[in-house]
Order: sequence, then structure tokens, then C-alpha cells
Amino acid sequence: MLPPGQQAVEGFPRFGTHLHHPPPAVPAHPVIEIGGDVTLAVPLSDLARMPRREVVADLHCVAGWSAIGLRWEGVPFRIFYEQVIAPALDGADAIGHVAFVGLDGHRSVAAIEDALGDDVLIAENLDGRPLDGDHGAPARLVSPSQYGFVSTKHLSRIEVHSGPPTSASRSVADRLLEEHPRARVWHEERHARLPGRAVRTIYRLLIPPIRYLSARGAESTSGR
Repeated sequence: MLPPGQQAVEGFPRFGTHLHHPPPAVPAHPVIEIGGDVTLAVPLSDLARMPRREVVADLHCVAGWSAIGLRWEGVPFRIFYEQVIAPALDGADAIGHVAFVGLDGHRSVAAIEDALGDDVLIAENLDGRPLDGDHGAPARLVSPSQYGFVSTKHLSRIEVHSGPPTSASRSVADRLLEEHPRARVWHEERHARLPGRAVRTIYRLLIPPIRYLSARGAESTSGR
């Protein structure tokens, strides 16, 4: 059974902020920077020493398509938070939100209770293979209970904040498609101000052009 307003698709389409551009290059020595109320730099190789988990889950795009039965493997974000971030925090800090930033410039924000969900991963593998550029290499966030825009690809920075982080000035398109702060798929929280059902048709109209542009970005990668 799919969440309300979602339709299953074959395969796993390449969607992202890079659109017609190729995915960002993977650094020789990738690092996850930790910012906000704490400052750290964690080599991605450190994930290999942490407890790992496999999660089989669907990924639900806010536009209305769902990729079914994806097998992710990586470090539970709760473990990463408890072992890496929490020990560096001031005891008086009450973290309320976490921001995730990718090498492609995408940024998502999650309430701490959502980020610490049992099925949320920093994933490095998909269906038994390392992530490729189309789906977030070298590591990405995976939060199956939220729409796909929360699951930041090419994860390079995590910020922890006591309150909702302020955002920079946004474009007209950003304001029209304003993201819901919780983005829970079973509540159909697609838009910050409008009911999810009301924006289904608008979002679905965006699927063909975005899929076309994203496919061009993948082609430019294979041609390099």
C-alpha cells in the first residue's frame, strides 16, 4: 500500500537539484562537516567503524512517484548523532532541528524527532552496491517516512540547531513550492501552506520536464 497521492514507477528515476548537470565529483577524501551549534569534521571513512544497518523501504518523491523496495545500507543517523554529534554539544543545548547539505547545494531541514527515526540512515550502499552519482555518492541521507526532498544526496554537511534555521532569500519558485517542515508522507505533508491533495496535480506536471532534464545530466556523466 502506498501513501496517499503516490504512484509506483519502474526503476529509480534520477531527480535532484542538479537537473541537467552531471552529479558533483566525489572528493578524494570525503568529509562530513558538522556545523550549527557545534563544529566538527568527520572523515566519511569513519562510518565503517560504526554499527551499520540495512533498511528496505520505498522512496516517495513529493511530485507523486514512488520507487519501491529499495535496499539501503549504512549507519543509522541516530547512532551517528549519539556517537559523534551529541558528545560535542554543550550540555545545555536543546537541539530542535537538523539541516543536511549536499555537494550539489541541496539543503533540507528536519525536526530532530524525525531525523532520529529508527529507519533514517546515512547510506553508502543501494541494492548491494556503492551509491553512484545519480543517487547520491558517496553518501546520502535516507529518511523513508518523509518525502524525498529531505533525503539529501551527496551529503557533505550536517548542522544542528536549537531552533528552526533561517534560510537565505528564496526564488519565486521556492516560495510557490514551499516545503513542509515535517514532510511526512503518510500525512501528505507536501506543501508548507497548502493541503497535500490540493497540490498533487501541480507537482505531477513537473515530473516529465524534471525527469527529462535529469536524464540529460546522467547522459553527460556517461559521456565524460
